[in-house]
Amino acid sequence: MASKTEEPINEQAIANIYSAMRSEITQIYSKITELEMEVSEHSLVINAIQPLDPARRCYRMIGGVLVERTIREVLPAVQRNKEGIEEVIARLNEALEKKKKEISDFEAKYKIRIRKPDEVKEEGGRKEGSAQGVLVGPAAGSNE
Repeated sequence: MASKTEEPINEQAIANIYSAMRSEITQIYSKITELEMEVSEHSLVINAIQPLDPARRCYRMIGGVLVERTIREVLPAVQRNKEGIEEVIARLNEALEKKKKEISDFEAKYKIRIRKPDEVKEEGGRKEGSAQGVLVGPAAGSNE
């Protein structure tokens, strides 16, 4: 069975592919966060204008232009936008799960192991000696 993509030839190529995959996951996370903030803003607007008189004037930003409408016109549009954003978030979460599975399969295939920051510090401590992290107070004879 032939694979769809060409197999990486060296460790650097594997590391680059892995880094790109991690970057994609980070981008998806940030987009989901951004859209969740928009959903919360839409919810605030909906909660603020729902109890008001439907004939009351309100203003809505459409494509950088502030337009005057009534609450009766704006409320359904804001609710539709909120639902649309929630659908996009659901699709992004599905894509995120696929990417996570893809990256875990990649990690298993190439036996990739992530070093935690404390592991790196421990290795550095062994190389440099045990003087790291020692707090030295003022000298005893400096009370003149």
